Amino acid sequence: MNILKKLKLTDYIIIVAVIILILVGAMVIFKKKNFSNLPIEKEVKVQFDVFFRGVTISSTESPFKPGEDAFITIRNVPYTKLKIVAMDGRPRMTTIPANTSEGFRIIEDVAMPNLFDLIVKLEDTAKKTPDGFVVGGNKLKMGIPVVIEGEKYKYQGTISNVYEVEENQNK
Repeated sequence: MNILKKLKLTDYIIIVAVIILILVGAMVIFKKKNFSNLPIEKEVKVQFDVFFRGVTISSTESPFKPGEDAFITIRNVPYTKLKIVAMDGRPRMTTIPANTSEGFRIIEDVAMPNLFDLIVKLEDTAKKTPDGFVVGGNKLKMGIPVVIEGEKYKYQGTISNVYEVEENQNK
C-alpha cells in the first residue's frame, strides 16, 4: 500500500494508457485472425487451372498425370495435396514472317525442342464468398502464384482460371 501513496497523477495516466494500448492491440490481433468479414455462402467443389510457361522437359513423358496427387503451395504458403484432373501441354511456339495476309505464321520453336507451355487442372473444396473462392486461407484468383510439387518435379506457375464444378458434371 505504500507504493500506491507514492504514485502521482502522471503515473496513473501512464498505467491507464498502457492498459488501453494492450486492449486495442488485442482487438486488432483478434480482428486480423478473422480472414475476411465476408460471409461464407457455402462450400463448393472448384477446379482451377495453373499455367506454366517455358517448362523444360527432356523425357518423353509428362510429369503431370491426371488422377495423381500433387502437393501445392499458394502464395508461398504450403497448402495440401490436390488431385490433378487434367493436363494440357504444347511445345513452345514462335512467329516467323510469312507472305500471308497477317504477315506472320506461328510455328513450333525447333530451336527449343524441350520447352513447353503447360496447363494443369486441379480440384479442391473451397469456401464460396461474395468475393470469390477461398482455400486454405487463400483466395483463388487469376494471377496468383502457385508451386506444384510431385515426386520428380517442382514447377512454379500462376492460376489462369477458377470455376465452380457443377455436381451433375462429376456424374
